[in-house]
Amino acid sequence: MAAAGHGSPSSSLPRRDPPRPPRDGYGVYVYPNSFFRYEGEWKGGKKHGRGKLLFKDGGYYEGEFTDGEITGEGCRIWASSGNTYSGQFVLGEPQGRGVMKYKAGGCYEGELSHGMREGYGRLVDRDGQAYWGWFHDNQRHGQGHMVFRNGDEYEGDWVRGQRQGHGVLRCADGSTYEGQWHGDVFSGLGRMTLCSGAVYRGMWINGHPAAQARKIVILGPEVMDVAQGSSFDLNVQLQQDSGEVAESEDGRVLKISAGVRYVQLPAYSEVSFFKVDKDNPETPFQTPFGFECIAYPLWSPKSGALEPRAALESARGDPLLPRGDREPAAASDTSQGQRDIPGGPPGVCRPNGRQRLPGFPAGSASARSTQQLHMHLAPRLLVPDSCCRGCLARLLHGVLWNHCRKQSTGAPEA
Repeated sequence: MAAAGHGSPSSSLPRRDPPRPPRDGYGVYVYPNSFFRYEGEWKGGKKHGRGKLLFKDGGYYEGEFTDGEITGEGCRIWASSGNTYSGQFVLGEPQGRGVMKYKAGGCYEGELSHGMREGYGRLVDRDGQAYWGWFHDNQRHGQGHMVFRNGDEYEGDWVRGQRQGHGVLRCADGSTYEGQWHGDVFSGLGRMTLCSGAVYRGMWINGHPAAQARKIVILGPEVMDVAQGSSFDLNVQLQQDSGEVAESEDGRVLKISAGVRYVQLPAYSEVSFFKVDKDNPETPFQTPFGFECIAYPLWSPKSGALEPRAALESARGDPLLPRGDREPAAASDTSQGQRDIPGGPPGVCRPNGRQRLPGFPAGSASARSTQQLHMHLAPRLLVPDSCCRGCLARLLHGVLWNHCRKQSTGAPEA
């Protein structure tokens, strides 16, 4: 039995040693695990010089080797992700300067450390957004400049991929913000200048102004005596919810117009309520209050001045946030129309074009909405029959509609 065991075929076969890699010069070597295959230059039995290392999953590295390691200039393709890198390597990892191209789109060109973005570089993502500046731990960190997909540009400080510190945002519509950031939103002291000319300077909290104007108030007596064809004064003030003057804003554009409530008299009435210029017939328009109005012109066309026919616009007409950063619209506290008008018959003003206040260019000291805004108006053309000065004044006062909306929403007017 023992003799038969000694004569088994398996015990008589000689054991083969794995093939050894070439010593020097050019050679091909397949590693024992069959996952790696190297074709290239050798020195002292190690990969050294130029060569190509192929991986069984389909990826490969081609470039320089030093003492058996991937070190030097080369190109690496990862089969799992489809990304490619060309540049400097140290011990098999991208390190130094190079270009990384991503299969999903976009590329990075700049400095790397241990395969991650580190130092100065330029990154373009698959949406076409571009950033050039400093990186740390694969994230935007330090000073940098970014162009967003919607055309906005930011230049300033970054902390771990978010805008934080001091920076300037230039929006595609011409609005700009310069000031402090935290967590990728306006936070701290900052100045927002809208494309319309409105300016807010002050504190920001979580992306919103800390002391923004919430309502527009008409100052002065409830009833004004106005003679037909004469002028009158209108004082307007931007206020916060507390009633304090919004001193942090100026340059805001207002829309102002007036209207008289339309009354349909019985057919047998011998009294005509209105005399309307035949060359300028007025068509009644519907208001949010359930009745119709006829526009009451505030400027004389013969004077050469523009004739606005728009409403006294709300403090929210020029939202202080870029469109891309606004929150969903919220209901306005002053959408009832006459909340801030202390009497007189109901009236309305409809927006029909934006009009900058005469003599007050946007941003000028005399147009600051932190102070009382003084308007000089000259109504004409539309005359109630047999109407005394006091009646006309009450009609006119009642139809000045102050429609104020809260800021940070983009809802259309009623």
